[in-house]
Amino acid sequence: MNDIALFFAVLLAGGLIGTVFFGGLWLTIQKGLTSDHPALWFFGSTLLRTGFALAGFYFISQGDWRKILLGLLGFFIARVVITRLTVTPEKEVHAP
Repeated sequence: MNDIALFFAVLLAGGLIGTVFFGGLWLTIQKGLTSDHPALWFFGSTLLRTGFALAGFYFISQGDWRKILLGLLGFFIARVVITRLTVTPEKEVHAP
């Protein structure tokens, strides 16, 4: 496989990991705030999301620091996208 295509795939995989991680965080907050046992939601979600992210980065990096950086870049891009998609108009902060 071509190096550029491989690095693009790693960037995309990092974005997928970030989407699952931050999408799961958003879902956890939605469910945890209305739950009778919010600590269980938050603790369980933290373990699952962190385990998934660590395993995903371990799998895509294959010991190459460049792949880790590209995966983290995709993860960060997913964070920005998920954050912008999940903001409701009531929660927006406007500068004076």
